[in-house]
Amino acid sequence: MEERDFLLAIQLTTGLGLARKAQIIKGIEEKRAPTGYPWSEMTLAVIVGLDPTSQIFARIVGAYRAALRRVEEQRGVFSYFTYFDDAYPEQLRQIFQPPLILFYRGDLRALRLPALAVVGTRTATPYGFSCLRRLLPGVIEHGVAIVSGLARGIDVMAHQVTFSNRGVPVAVIGSGLNHAYPVRNRQLQEEVALQGLLLSEYPDDVPSHRGHFPERNRIIAGLASATMVVEAKQHSGSLITANSALQNNRNVLAVPGSIFSDESSGCHELIQAGATVVQSSSDILANLSGF
Repeated sequence: MEERDFLLAIQLTTGLGLARKAQIIKGIEEKRAPTGYPWSEMTLAVIVGLDPTSQIFARIVGAYRAALRRVEEQRGVFSYFTYFDDAYPEQLRQIFQPPLILFYRGDLRALRLPALAVVGTRTATPYGFSCLRRLLPGVIEHGVAIVSGLARGIDVMAHQVTFSNRGVPVAVIGSGLNHAYPVRNRQLQEEVALQGLLLSEYPDDVPSHRGHFPERNRIIAGLASATMVVEAKQHSGSLITANSALQNNRNVLAVPGSIFSDESSGCHELIQAGATVVQSSSDILANLSGF
Protein backbone atom coordinates (compact mmCIF):
# COMPACT_ATOMS: atom_id res chain seq x y z
CA MET A 1 0.00 0.00 0.00
CA GLU A 2 1.25 3.48 -0.84
CA GLU A 3 1.63 6.12 1.85
CA ARG A 4 -1.07 8.33 0.27
CA ASP A 5 -3.62 5.49 0.37
CA PHE A 6 -2.68 4.77 3.97
CA LEU A 7 -3.14 8.43 4.95
CA LEU A 8 -6.44 8.71 3.06
CA ALA A 9 -7.71 5.65 4.92
CA ILE A 10 -6.66 7.26 8.18
CA GLN A 11 -8.57 10.43 7.26
CA LEU A 12 -11.68 8.38 6.48
CA THR A 13 -11.43 6.39 9.72
CA THR A 14 -14.23 7.39 12.07
CA GLY A 15 -13.30 8.08 15.66
CA LEU A 16 -9.85 9.51 15.00
CA GLY A 17 -9.68 13.12 16.16
CA LEU A 18 -7.22 15.89 15.46
CA ALA A 19 -4.93 14.84 18.32
CA ARG A 20 -4.53 11.29 16.98
CA LYS A 21 -3.90 12.55 13.47
CA ALA A 22 -1.28 14.96 14.81
CA GLN A 23 0.35 11.91 16.47
CA ILE A 24 0.40 10.14 13.13
CA ILE A 25 2.08 13.12 11.44
CA LYS A 26 4.68 13.28 14.20
CA GLY A 27 5.22 9.53 14.12
CA ILE A 28 5.89 9.50 10.38
CA GLU A 29 8.19 12.53 10.64
CA GLU A 30 10.15 10.83 13.42
CA LYS A 31 10.29 7.59 11.38
CA ARG A 32 8.94 5.49 14.22
CA ALA A 33 8.00 2.72 11.81
CA PRO A 34 11.00 0.56 10.82
CA THR A 35 12.57 1.21 7.41
CA GLY A 36 10.60 -0.55 4.71
CA TYR A 37 7.67 -1.15 7.06
CA PRO A 38 4.49 -1.84 5.03
CA TRP A 39 1.74 0.76 5.26
CA SER A 40 -0.78 -1.29 7.22
CA GLU A 41 -2.80 -1.39 10.42
CA MET A 42 0.36 -2.49 12.22
CA THR A 43 2.06 0.64 10.94
CA LEU A 44 -0.80 2.57 12.53
CA ALA A 45 -0.17 0.84 15.86
CA VAL A 46 3.56 1.60 15.78
CA ILE A 47 3.16 5.23 14.73
CA VAL A 48 0.42 6.11 17.21
CA GLY A 49 2.10 4.18 19.98
CA LEU A 50 -0.82 1.89 20.80
CA ASP A 51 -0.68 -1.70 22.01
CA PRO A 52 -1.98 -3.81 19.06
CA THR A 53 -3.73 -6.06 21.60
CA SER A 54 -5.61 -3.22 23.35
CA GLN A 55 -9.35 -2.62 23.10
CA ILE A 56 -8.76 0.96 21.95
CA PHE A 57 -6.67 -0.22 19.03
CA ALA A 58 -9.24 -2.91 18.18
CA ARG A 59 -11.93 -0.24 17.83
CA ILE A 60 -9.68 2.00 15.72
CA VAL A 61 -8.53 -0.80 13.45
CA GLY A 62 -12.11 -1.91 12.80
CA ALA A 63 -12.98 1.57 11.54
CA TYR A 64 -9.68 1.72 9.64
CA ARG A 65 -10.46 -1.50 7.75
CA ALA A 66 -13.86 -0.10 6.70
CA ALA A 67 -12.14 3.10 5.52
CA LEU A 68 -9.53 1.12 3.62
CA ARG A 69 -12.26 -0.76 1.74
CA ARG A 70 -13.75 2.59 0.77
CA VAL A 71 -10.36 3.81 -0.49
CA GLU A 72 -10.05 0.71 -2.67
CA GLU A 73 -13.63 0.94 -3.97
CA GLN A 74 -13.49 4.68 -4.72
CA ARG A 75 -9.93 4.95 -6.00
CA GLY A 76 -9.58 8.10 -8.09
CA VAL A 77 -12.77 9.69 -6.74
CA PHE A 78 -11.09 11.94 -4.18
CA SER A 79 -8.91 14.90 -5.09
CA TYR A 80 -6.69 15.55 -2.10
CA PHE A 81 -3.21 16.36 -0.88
CA THR A 82 -1.54 15.21 2.31
CA TYR A 83 0.67 16.85 4.90
CA PHE A 84 3.66 15.18 3.23
CA ASP A 85 2.93 16.37 -0.33
CA ASP A 86 4.70 19.29 -2.03
CA ALA A 87 1.34 21.02 -2.58
CA TYR A 88 0.81 21.38 1.17
CA PRO A 89 1.52 25.01 2.22
CA GLU A 90 4.52 25.29 4.52
CA GLN A 91 2.86 27.84 6.78
CA LEU A 92 -0.07 25.46 7.34
CA ARG A 93 2.39 22.78 8.47
CA GLN A 94 3.46 25.15 11.25
CA ILE A 95 0.10 25.41 13.04
CA PHE A 96 -1.01 23.42 16.07
CA GLN A 97 -2.64 20.17 14.87
CA PRO A 98 -2.32 20.78 11.11
CA PRO A 99 -4.75 18.86 8.91
CA LEU A 100 -3.47 15.46 7.80
CA ILE A 101 -5.33 15.70 4.48
CA LEU A 102 -7.24 18.40 2.62
CA PHE A 103 -9.74 17.57 -0.10
CA TYR A 104 -9.99 20.17 -2.84
CA ARG A 105 -11.56 21.44 -6.02
CA GLY A 106 -9.90 24.13 -8.08
CA ASP A 107 -6.36 25.32 -8.73
CA LEU A 108 -3.72 24.41 -6.14
CA ARG A 109 -1.51 27.25 -7.40
CA ALA A 110 -3.69 29.50 -5.22
CA LEU A 111 -1.80 28.11 -2.22
CA ARG A 112 1.46 29.63 -3.50
CA LEU A 113 0.10 33.18 -3.28
CA PRO A 114 0.40 35.47 -0.25
CA ALA A 115 -2.91 35.23 1.57
CA LEU A 116 -5.19 37.31 3.78
CA ALA A 117 -7.91 35.63 5.84
CA VAL A 118 -11.09 37.70 6.12
CA VAL A 119 -13.72 36.80 8.70
CA GLY A 120 -16.63 38.52 10.38
CA THR A 121 -20.22 38.39 11.49
CA ARG A 122 -22.95 36.50 9.68
CA THR A 123 -25.26 39.48 10.30
CA ALA A 124 -23.12 42.00 8.44
CA THR A 125 -24.31 45.57 7.96
CA PRO A 126 -23.91 47.86 4.94
CA TYR A 127 -20.96 49.39 6.82
CA GLY A 128 -19.14 46.04 6.77
CA PHE A 129 -19.69 45.62 3.05
CA SER A 130 -18.51 49.18 2.41
CA CYS A 131 -15.34 48.46 4.38
CA LEU A 132 -14.60 45.39 2.26
CA ARG A 133 -15.18 47.29 -0.98
CA ARG A 134 -12.80 50.00 0.22
CA LEU A 135 -10.06 47.80 1.67
CA LEU A 136 -9.80 44.63 -0.43
CA PRO A 137 -9.29 45.86 -4.03
CA GLY A 138 -5.93 47.45 -3.15
CA VAL A 139 -4.85 44.16 -1.58
CA ILE A 140 -6.13 41.94 -4.39
CA GLU A 141 -4.31 43.97 -7.05
CA HIS A 142 -1.03 42.95 -5.39
CA GLY A 143 -1.78 39.28 -6.07
CA VAL A 144 -3.01 38.40 -2.58
CA ALA A 145 -5.48 35.51 -2.28
CA ILE A 146 -8.50 36.11 -0.05
CA VAL A 147 -9.25 33.24 2.33
CA SER A 148 -12.56 32.84 4.10
CA GLY A 149 -15.11 30.28 5.23
CA LEU A 150 -18.07 30.95 2.89
CA ALA A 151 -20.38 31.67 5.82
CA ARG A 152 -23.14 34.18 5.16
CA GLY A 153 -22.32 37.79 5.92
CA ILE A 154 -18.75 39.06 5.83
CA ASP A 155 -17.29 35.80 4.44
CA VAL A 156 -19.58 35.82 1.41
CA MET A 157 -19.12 39.56 0.90
CA ALA A 158 -15.33 39.14 0.93
CA HIS A 159 -15.56 36.59 -1.85
CA GLN A 160 -17.97 38.75 -3.84
CA VAL A 161 -15.50 41.63 -3.71
CA THR A 162 -12.75 39.19 -4.71
CA PHE A 163 -14.74 38.05 -7.75
CA SER A 164 -15.58 41.59 -8.83
CA ASN A 165 -11.88 42.51 -8.70
CA ARG A 166 -10.76 39.35 -10.53
CA GLY A 167 -8.91 38.10 -7.48
CA VAL A 168 -8.22 34.59 -6.25
CA PRO A 169 -10.69 33.28 -3.66
CA VAL A 170 -9.80 30.42 -1.31
CA ALA A 171 -12.66 28.99 0.74
CA VAL A 172 -12.39 26.46 3.56
CA ILE A 173 -15.76 24.88 4.38
CA GLY A 174 -17.05 22.93 7.37
CA SER A 175 -18.56 20.08 5.34
CA GLY A 176 -17.59 17.77 2.51
CA LEU A 177 -17.21 19.36 -0.92
CA ASN A 178 -20.53 17.92 -2.11
CA HIS A 179 -22.40 19.94 0.53
CA ALA A 180 -22.97 23.68 0.88
CA TYR A 181 -23.86 25.52 4.06
CA PRO A 182 -26.03 27.45 3.89
CA VAL A 183 -27.56 25.74 0.85
CA ARG A 184 -27.99 29.05 -0.98
CA ASN A 185 -24.21 29.32 -1.13
CA ARG A 186 -23.89 26.37 -3.49
CA GLN A 187 -23.50 28.50 -6.62
CA LEU A 188 -20.94 30.73 -4.95
CA GLN A 189 -19.08 27.64 -3.75
CA GLU A 190 -18.89 26.35 -7.32
CA GLU A 191 -17.64 29.73 -8.53
CA VAL A 192 -14.87 29.66 -5.91
CA ALA A 193 -13.76 26.26 -7.23
CA LEU A 194 -13.70 27.65 -10.78
CA GLN A 195 -11.85 30.90 -10.07
CA GLY A 196 -9.76 29.85 -7.06
CA LEU A 197 -9.68 26.95 -4.63
CA LEU A 198 -12.23 25.17 -2.45
CA LEU A 199 -10.88 23.17 0.51
CA SER A 200 -12.27 20.84 3.15
CA GLU A 201 -10.87 18.54 5.80
CA TYR A 202 -13.91 16.27 5.42
CA PRO A 203 -14.77 13.65 2.78
CA ASP A 204 -17.21 14.73 0.07
CA ASP A 205 -20.36 13.21 1.59
CA VAL A 206 -19.99 14.65 5.13
CA PRO A 207 -22.64 17.29 5.97
CA SER A 208 -21.87 20.41 7.97
CA HIS A 209 -21.81 20.10 11.77
CA ARG A 210 -21.37 22.77 14.43
CA GLY A 211 -18.26 20.99 15.73
CA HIS A 212 -16.60 21.31 12.32
CA PHE A 213 -16.48 25.10 12.32
CA PRO A 214 -13.85 25.64 15.03
CA GLU A 215 -11.73 22.99 13.27
CA ARG A 216 -12.23 24.77 9.96
CA ASN A 217 -11.31 28.12 11.51
CA ARG A 218 -7.81 26.96 12.44
CA ILE A 219 -7.20 26.14 8.76
CA ILE A 220 -8.47 29.54 7.59
CA ALA A 221 -6.07 31.26 9.99
CA GLY A 222 -3.26 28.83 9.15
CA LEU A 223 -3.36 29.47 5.41
CA ALA A 224 -2.77 33.21 5.79
CA SER A 225 -0.02 35.33 7.28
CA ALA A 226 -2.67 37.71 8.63
CA THR A 227 -6.34 37.48 9.62
CA MET A 228 -8.59 40.54 9.29
CA VAL A 229 -11.81 40.76 11.29
CA VAL A 230 -14.56 42.98 9.88
CA GLU A 231 -17.62 43.35 12.12
CA ALA A 232 -17.71 40.69 14.84
CA LYS A 233 -19.76 40.39 17.98
CA GLN A 234 -18.18 39.43 21.27
CA HIS A 235 -17.75 35.64 21.72
CA SER A 236 -18.28 35.06 18.00
CA GLY A 237 -16.71 32.41 15.77
CA SER A 238 -14.66 35.14 14.11
CA LEU A 239 -12.85 35.71 17.39
CA ILE A 240 -12.06 31.98 17.54
CA THR A 241 -10.35 32.35 14.16
CA ALA A 242 -8.50 35.44 15.38
CA ASN A 243 -7.35 33.61 18.52
CA SER A 244 -6.16 30.70 16.40
CA ALA A 245 -4.14 33.15 14.30
CA LEU A 246 -2.58 34.62 17.44
CA GLN A 247 -1.75 31.20 18.86
CA ASN A 248 0.07 30.38 15.64
CA ASN A 249 2.05 33.64 15.55
CA ARG A 250 0.06 35.27 12.75
CA ASN A 251 -0.93 38.91 12.55
CA VAL A 252 -4.45 39.86 13.59
CA LEU A 253 -6.07 42.96 12.08
CA ALA A 254 -9.38 44.53 13.05
CA VAL A 255 -11.57 47.11 11.36
CA PRO A 256 -13.04 49.54 13.90
CA GLY A 257 -16.72 50.41 13.83
CA SER A 258 -19.30 52.46 15.63
CA ILE A 259 -19.31 52.30 19.43
CA PHE A 260 -23.09 51.99 19.11
CA SER A 261 -22.91 48.80 17.02
CA ASP A 262 -22.90 45.35 18.64
CA GLU A 263 -21.55 44.05 15.33
CA SER A 264 -18.25 45.85 15.97
CA SER A 265 -17.87 45.09 19.69
CA GLY A 266 -15.68 42.04 19.02
CA CYS A 267 -13.39 44.09 16.76
CA HIS A 268 -12.98 46.71 19.47
CA GLU A 269 -12.16 43.94 21.95
CA LEU A 270 -9.42 42.70 19.61
CA ILE A 271 -8.03 46.21 19.20
CA GLN A 272 -7.92 46.64 22.99
CA ALA A 273 -6.00 43.35 23.15
CA GLY A 274 -3.41 44.60 20.65
CA ALA A 275 -4.78 43.82 17.18
CA THR A 276 -3.68 46.19 14.40
CA VAL A 277 -6.27 48.80 13.45
CA VAL A 278 -7.05 48.74 9.73
CA GLN A 279 -8.04 51.93 7.93
CA SER A 280 -6.54 51.36 4.47
CA SER A 281 -5.25 48.70 2.10
CA SER A 282 -1.69 49.72 2.94
CA ASP A 283 -2.35 48.85 6.59
CA ILE A 284 -3.18 45.30 5.46
CA LEU A 285 -0.24 44.93 3.08
CA ALA A 286 2.16 46.10 5.80
CA ASN A 287 1.10 43.11 7.89
CA LEU A 288 1.32 40.44 5.17
CA SER A 289 4.46 38.38 4.58
CA GLY A 290 6.44 39.58 1.58
CA PHE A 291 5.19 43.18 1.54
